[in-house]
Amino acid sequence: MGAAMTGLKPIAEIMFSDFFAVCFDYIANEFPKSRYMSNGQLKCPLVVRTANGAGSRFGAQHSQSVENWAMMIPGLKVVAPSNPRDVIGLLAAAVRDPDPVIFFEHKSLYPTKGDVPEGEIVDRLGSASVVRAGKDATILALALMVPRALDAAEKLKSEHGIDCEVVDVRSLVPLDTQTILGSVGRTHRLFTVEENPRLCGWGAEIVSIVADEAFYDLDGPPVRITTPHIPLPAADILEDIALPTVDRIVDRVRRSMQA
Repeated sequence: MGAAMTGLKPIAEIMFSDFFAVCFDYIANEFPKSRYMSNGQLKCPLVVRTANGAGSRFGAQHSQSVENWAMMIPGLKVVAPSNPRDVIGLLAAAVRDPDPVIFFEHKSLYPTKGDVPEGEIVDRLGSASVVRAGKDATILALALMVPRALDAAEKLKSEHGIDCEVVDVRSLVPLDTQTILGSVGRTHRLFTVEENPRLCGWGAEIVSIVADEAFYDLDGPPVRITTPHIPLPAADILEDIALPTVDRIVDRVRRSMQA
């Protein structure tokens, strides 16, 4: 933190996001508050990279999705990329930002390969991305849930004739409400696909915003597809059951749309 205050741009790495609990005083009280405690005289342009999420059979203490822990703290910016190109673009944006940024890298996406354009890529924090256009429903997803939502959207279209728009939220703080509300305004239905536990998950906040600002655009109640509010099991079969799967997304969207 001292390096950040003296003009450097440190990038800290925490091996597992679960370990935020060990250093939570820094995450909650030091990094995000220094600008305000010093009346703007001190900045904390720090990036904290961390491996987040499940799917690697690491058990309840090393598999959590804790983006909602970071999202709730005023003064932190929170991003979670889903593909190689966005890792580069969003990390570049995070490093250039004057405030502390928590950068969630999904550990089950580390093996992912994808095309990355030549040259410098600098994204913008607070920008969601429409990764699949559709007219019947909006699916919001983050990190590992983005490829699952895309696969589910393809099955919904080919097997059930339901054309879903998929939005990669990418940034929770700041949140791109314009893109999200614009999508809901086009499709009139909203689904979130969240790996974080259901209670107080990021989708609850977005559903609240949509209910407040776009209620009359909705043709049905928003639906959250989440991990249950349980410590994650280590057994592979049980862990797979806990996380939202492509088939569960397809089934939930289909049943809601046909109700």
